[in-house]
Amino acid sequence: MIHTTHTLRVRYAETDPMKYVYYGNYAEYFEIGRVELFRSIGISYDEIERSGIWLPVSEYNIKYLKPALYDQKLEIHTYVKKIPGVRIEFEYEIYNEQKVKITEASTTLFFLDAQTNRVIKCPQFLMELIEKNWM
Repeated sequence: MIHTTHTLRVRYAETDPMKYVYYGNYAEYFEIGRVELFRSIGISYDEIERSGIWLPVSEYNIKYLKPALYDQKLEIHTYVKKIPGVRIEFEYEIYNEQKVKITEASTTLFFLDAQTNRVIKCPQFLMELIEKNWM
């Protein structure tokens, strides 16, 4: 398993009139989690893309347990619990300042060769970093 935690503060622009985080903004929070997870194992998302690999999202599931509110500090926990093949699955948990879990989610992305537009297996350079950081 690979795990990382990233903290952010909810900005006013991310909320609705009730000062709840607008539901569509959670996808951006999860993207932040993925980017930080890759960074934590030694590679940036930009480096992956510059190597000719795209990572489109093919599935997105979310369960809202409690609302996130304006100006709250949130912890985004991001996990990869399975060694990737042609897909990589991420799981997420978001906690508020009181350490209460407020959201659970998952996304599935697949590896796409940017030149051929074909689905490929996880590239070796990325697999090596994943295996090196596997707990």
